[in-house]
Amino acid sequence: MNSGNTPPQSRPEAGVPPTDKGKMALAAVLLAIPIIALLWVPSYSKDAPELWGFPFFFWYQFLWVFICSALTFAAYRLTLSARGLTSHKVGEDR
Repeated sequence: MNSGNTPPQSRPEAGVPPTDKGKMALAAVLLAIPIIALLWVPSYSKDAPELWGFPFFFWYQFLWVFICSALTFAAYRLTLSARGLTSHKVGEDR
């Protein structure tokens, strides 16, 4: 019985899955791309070119919402692949 003060016992038979460090590094790069791109404000702090009347500054940042989503999903899939967790059944522990 766990009183709430002690952490649950880990399952030593499960162990730590081997991790592909190259894929993890690539996932980190994918996550760093939007951070660097959006912190580099002088690259997009301008009005032209306009898209449907919106200045470049606004539509460029809005475009990064979709790019960030795609890069985050790719990093997530790479992380699963690097840890060997590419498929699982519903309700199964990973």
